Amino acid sequence: MSVDATAFKRGMRHLAASVTLITTRHRDLRGGLTATAVCSVSAEPPQLLICVNKTASAHDPIGEAGFFCVNILAPEHRKIAERFAGMDGVEGDDRFVDMGEWTTLTTGAPVLKGCPVSFDCKLVTEVAAGTHTIYLGEIVDIRLDPAAHALLYCDGAFVHGELLKKALQAA
Repeated sequence: MSVDATAFKRGMRHLAASVTLITTRHRDLRGGLTATAVCSVSAEPPQLLICVNKTASAHDPIGEAGFFCVNILAPEHRKIAERFAGMDGVEGDDRFVDMGEWTTLTTGAPVLKGCPVSFDCKLVTEVAAGTHTIYLGEIVDIRLDPAAHALLYCDGAFVHGELLKKALQAA
């Protein structure tokens, strides 16, 4: 039995996830995209995976650079999430202009300041999977901000993680 792609996408809207900004640097140009398809793989060694659509402008640069950073966004980064999702038509290195404060860790991939966590990763392997590539990364550096809270995405809307936490505690 074949599952209808539209039904699959509608169903996946109910899978709440942290909003991330996946960034890389290749040939002195920064690239990035907004994504929710990120998953922990292993604690020893620390690894995670990202799923990137093959049509995304940052797809090839991630594979060619051999490193990437997964920045878990905070609620104040919503406009950045929208820009890197392509909602304003800005592409490539221009997506970084006037959008947040940037630094780097070990790999040189762009790290957005103010994120609850940023995972700096070297690419271990990649697997083609339908319309996407699964990139497996080993975390080589990490930046934590315990005061920051995550921005979530569920059912087509951004959700403030701290507000959700408070609502659940009150229930």
